[in-house]
Amino acid sequence: MLCGDSTELLKNIDQKVDLTFLDPPFNQQKDYALHNDDMPAEEYWLMMKKICHDIYNISNDGAALYFMQREKNTEAVLQVMREAGWEFQNLIIWKKRTSAVPVKGKYGKQFQIIVYAVKGNKAKTFNRLRINPELPANYKFLRENGIFVTDVWDDIRELTSGYFAGDEAIREKNGDRFHKQQAPLALLLRIILTSTKVGDTVLDPFAGTGTTSVAALQIQRKSISIEIDPANINCIKSRLINIRDADNIQKYYKDYICTDNLSAIWGEDFSVEYNAPKSHNKFEPVLFQEMV
Repeated sequence: MLCGDSTELLKNIDQKVDLTFLDPPFNQQKDYALHNDDMPAEEYWLMMKKICHDIYNISNDGAALYFMQREKNTEAVLQVMREAGWEFQNLIIWKKRTSAVPVKGKYGKQFQIIVYAVKGNKAKTFNRLRINPELPANYKFLRENGIFVTDVWDDIRELTSGYFAGDEAIREKNGDRFHKQQAPLALLLRIILTSTKVGDTVLDPFAGTGTTSVAALQIQRKSISIEIDPANINCIKSRLINIRDADNIQKYYKDYICTDNLSAIWGEDFSVEYNAPKSHNKFEPVLFQEMV
């Protein structure tokens, strides 16, 4: 773990990465302790372009980048990724399950975008996951072997919808959310399972509460987390050292049981019957801080 500004620390990383999950502050005037979330638009997107370029430089050929943003910024995301050298693959629609934002004079907003791109012309790793969600209305026959994951993800619940956040959302002693933009474990698990192999390295330049590293650790991937807020760093440490029941990914194994060669993708030490002890993982986390 690196504690500091990702715009400064990315260029100092001396190892190659295979996957990056990029979920930055959205520049929508939220109150962050150590980040200005009200930057001029031009300045914000120049920063995003630099970060995408720096990630490109430390990525292996064929490495994946998943950039999550608000739907209204789709054009800007595609532009900065393209100008930084990334090759577009998919525009993923993450449809929220329990919340929608009403907008006057427009349709309500119920999704975020995740742009998936790779370094070069071909992905280094792309595991075609199969899931078996409930049948839509009017379907007559059950599926024999599930369906491939598509570019519309409507089966992963968000954690930003109040009462629906559940036990996974980290809370203060008074019950308030520790981090209002905490990403769900199921989202990061799907991304990491799709675009990495056991032993690969996953990067999160805006780590927040560390969901990326928590998921990576349990399926035997290495991770690099950059986070500017020391309070969040301490939260990530706690989550990595003592995996909470709410953070145990084993409950999601059954969701992908129709996937070919799932045990190898997931990690050979794990099976659907295996319950990981709180400190179990093949790659023990190396924890350190670098203040900038």
